[in-house]
Amino acid sequence: MPSRYAQWMYDWETRLTSVDNNRVVRPLEWGLEFTQSWPGRNGSPAGQSPRDLIEYFSRFNDRIIQQSDDFYSYRKPTDFRLERREVQVFSTREVPDPRLEAKVRGTHADFLRFTSPVETPFPENNLANARWFPARGRRAVVLLPHWNSDALSYNSLCRVLNWMGIAVLRLSMPHHDIRRSAEIHRADYAVSANIGRTMDAVRQGVIDVRCCLDWLEAQGYNRLGIVGTSLGSCYAFIAAAHDPRIRVAAFNHASTYFADVVWHGQSTRHIREGLEPSIQFDDLRQVWRAVSPMVYFDKFSRWPRTSLIIYARYDMTFLPEFSEQIVAEFARHNLDHKIVVLPCGHYTMGETPFKYMDGWQLANFLRTAFD
Repeated sequence: MPSRYAQWMYDWETRLTSVDNNRVVRPLEWGLEFTQSWPGRNGSPAGQSPRDLIEYFSRFNDRIIQQSDDFYSYRKPTDFRLERREVQVFSTREVPDPRLEAKVRGTHADFLRFTSPVETPFPENNLANARWFPARGRRAVVLLPHWNSDALSYNSLCRVLNWMGIAVLRLSMPHHDIRRSAEIHRADYAVSANIGRTMDAVRQGVIDVRCCLDWLEAQGYNRLGIVGTSLGSCYAFIAAAHDPRIRVAAFNHASTYFADVVWHGQSTRHIREGLEPSIQFDDLRQVWRAVSPMVYFDKFSRWPRTSLIIYARYDMTFLPEFSEQIVAEFARHNLDHKIVVLPCGHYTMGETPFKYMDGWQLANFLRTAFD
């Protein structure tokens, strides 16, 4: 039986998870159209039965993992530009918080824009967006928020890092905030029951991170790092596994396989509901291996870097046993890393007092990790 504290935390997590009441259950789609331009594509499924499609994606994942440097390669954008524009919230809730909307009304900020090297059917998503928090010096990080974050999330952390002399590009992940298509109210196209589209979003997110590093280098920053939370930590790990410029990495929530989180996580129950009639867990893990951190530890280990892994003891979305498996892999590969376990859950990490604990751990790590 859980302790009284654990039960209190689980109840709090459940309440927070239930705040968003606009989740949509969508049936399994294979998303073959999203695979057409992927490197390593070789032929088509033998047929259209579920087994044919599972085998096709499984073989494709084998090729991607073996040749992942090609899969996550890209052509450097030529249209980098800074735009000054009004700050917006881009809430994912059914009823946006009027206090947040009022807080930013009339304020302006600089945003890095460029055409993403990964073209999707969604014009809004094809224009990458990253809010720019400049600082003097040579240190800079790309920051990746959590799934369904609004455009204000982590801005306070960015300002704290600025005070410490670290510049930040806070990247809007694919299908998030200003990149979200008009027909959806949440970042459903980033993680969904569409197999190919979900993989394409991860590929795009990783490549957009690498483009941000290109721009930072052009501005004179040569001590580069990355910070990712939840889904952002997945993107951050895969980016670090394929880009030697990332010498400092902070993974705020960490997990093993993409399918494990979707299948077992509290906040993705609606996705599992759409998937479960047509595909089982073992098959889902097979077809999403190539977008899972667990398969890239050998490539992550190619270059020296310092890492921070933060996870939550009472997490019902990234289950603690998954985070512990990640920690074990860091140890098995003799990687330079620090571990922090907070006494909260996935959603409660964004609540007082845990958000301050988390922010302090991230800031304190980044303050010294570049030395």
